[in-house]
Amino acid sequence: MSTPYPFTALVGQEDLRLALLLNAVSPAVGGVLVRGEKGTAKSTAVRALSALMPEVDVVSGCRFSCDPASPDPGCPDGPHGTGASDSRPARMVELPVGASEDRLVGALDIERALAEGVKAFEPGLLADAHRGILYVDEVNLLHDHLVDLLLDAAAMGASYVEREGVSVRHASKFLLVGTMNPEEGELRPQLLDRFGLTVEVAASREPDERVEVVRRRLAYDDDPAGFAGRWADEESAVRARIVAARDLLPEVRLGDGALRQIAATCAAFEVDGMRADIVMARTATALAAWAGRTEVLAEDVRQAALLALPHRRRRAPFDAPGLDEDKLDETLEEFGGQDGGDRDEGGDDDPDPDPGGGPGGGPGGQPEPDDAPGADGESAAQPESGEDREGGEPQPSGGGGGEQTPARAAEPFRTKVLSVPGLGEGAAGRRSRARTEHGRTIGARRPRGALTKLHLAATVQAAAPHQRARGRSGPGLVVRRDDLRQASREGREGNLVLFVVDASGSMAARQRMSAVKGAVLSLLLDAYQRRDKVGMVTFRGSAADVALPPTSSVDTAAVRLESLPTGGRTPLAAGLLKAHEVLRVERMRDPARRALVVVVTDGRATGGPEPVALASRAARLFGADGVASVVVDCESGPVRLGLAGQLAGELGGTAVTLDELRADSIAGLVKDVRSSGQNSGQSSRRAA
Repeated sequence: MSTPYPFTALVGQEDLRLALLLNAVSPAVGGVLVRGEKGTAKSTAVRALSALMPEVDVVSGCRFSCDPASPDPGCPDGPHGTGASDSRPARMVELPVGASEDRLVGALDIERALAEGVKAFEPGLLADAHRGILYVDEVNLLHDHLVDLLLDAAAMGASYVEREGVSVRHASKFLLVGTMNPEEGELRPQLLDRFGLTVEVAASREPDERVEVVRRRLAYDDDPAGFAGRWADEESAVRARIVAARDLLPEVRLGDGALRQIAATCAAFEVDGMRADIVMARTATALAAWAGRTEVLAEDVRQAALLALPHRRRRAPFDAPGLDEDKLDETLEEFGGQDGGDRDEGGDDDPDPDPGGGPGGGPGGQPEPDDAPGADGESAAQPESGEDREGGEPQPSGGGGGEQTPARAAEPFRTKVLSVPGLGEGAAGRRSRARTEHGRTIGARRPRGALTKLHLAATVQAAAPHQRARGRSGPGLVVRRDDLRQASREGREGNLVLFVVDASGSMAARQRMSAVKGAVLSLLLDAYQRRDKVGMVTFRGSAADVALPPTSSVDTAAVRLESLPTGGRTPLAAGLLKAHEVLRVERMRDPARRALVVVVTDGRATGGPEPVALASRAARLFGADGVASVVVDCESGPVRLGLAGQLAGELGGTAVTLDELRADSIAGLVKDVRSSGQNSGQSSRRAA
């Protein structure tokens, strides 16, 4: 077994260390979610915590770590009497992002169950983590079906396995710790709320501190055991302090004044439900015990709020978690001064949160009638006053290709469902139909590799004709490997939603661009909820850019969209070709994930030789590859040319207006983007 990096040797990251230690003192706090950029010692700190956890007493021979003082009456290895017990370190169990459901909850020996009629159960990670730590690295990338199982176990303190007529239940109470990089996507709100505390971490910008980090890491890599030995005294001191704080915890008094501050703070930040109040109370109590006090002070309540509320406060879509500390201080001051809520009471006690250990611890070319000639960026068309013809708002005069100040996005709205036609086999999500490991059973097949989901009826049907030939004499069914049948299930997959956004001068009227950004923001919110990957290509001037390579971080896409500049010509062909190249590369990286291309444009094509013909040829590439697509028609004004409909026909997709994109719109919108291009063909004929 490798020697873990010492917890006390970590440099900086005080909030992270404090949050982990508070959970070691009081596991009822509910775990920690660590958010931060890569390379900030998130995983190192979590793994180091396990060495500081006090040992646990377990019933000898129990695979489910039952407490000998109060064994689980429903333990599958029970009932337990007054037999021998063992003492062992608390386990830290790691849940890989790609783990199977059977690995998490446990597996049944199907062949023994069918042949011998016995319930042969092999415990999973939830059983191993009971009374210990369950650690999920990159928790935001965890598949939805595993998230559902984690939520059930965290809520009920037990794991239930129900399948093929066999039922198993065992206790599963664990300290849930997750780490994530927000750039790769956010967590589902239900799972986010299950983490008691959250901490934002970032690499230090102080050269001396960074030097110390590198020095210690190199020393550890050269001699892990020797390095750990040099920190043994500090580790022992922190371990003893955790034990002392645990012993003191029942004596800590949470007065009415502190409770009022907690309730007022949660109300002021409009958190949902009551879990935040409970977590804050437990955290403040643990902070007092960690500081060696039996009274909760206002400073404990403040620190508890900073750790327990940022991920729970009500916020707008794509807002980063955080807390207004000025507002927090005002609330605490307003409701302070009573029964332990005043910082001056017991003020001689100075809580020391630092655990010690080291310093710092359809293309067309005509201009729209409602646009001025040359609105695509020609110098002759830029009025010196910069007057915006549609929105009526003054704009900067057009130097440098007519670029304008980025318009703010309009308020997002709930969009119609856009999905890819057919049946895919991509990553689990909530957008398009797919063959998945979870969902409704639609048939059976021979397993390709390891059996994961048994189709019992099909297996019995395959084995039944051979029982006499196999010499069956007992009650059990004689089952061979060739008889086993895998259940085929249909669920939903996540797709790659690639936005191709026209940022040219014809889109630059502030009123229109604000509506366009609002529509894209709404589609981004829908992509987040459906667990898609997103990417963004923009085109303006004379070229197209990949504003955002395909990623699971919808938040990053929203930030890039907000700062998107506009102006210049409309190189539609360049935008489509750039998008086609992005899809080609992504298809090699993730061939199972299907794409949905959303082109946001008014359909115009200008700039360069034969812009209309080039755009038409580029659009037909998508239809030839069978890529699902939809064109969001941003054309405005009393007279419309229908150019976006023509583009949709070339793409083999469909066109919708901004109004039709709304879920509450009276106008209908097909849910499946038809690759046949039937609807777009009709739109083209109407435009003609």
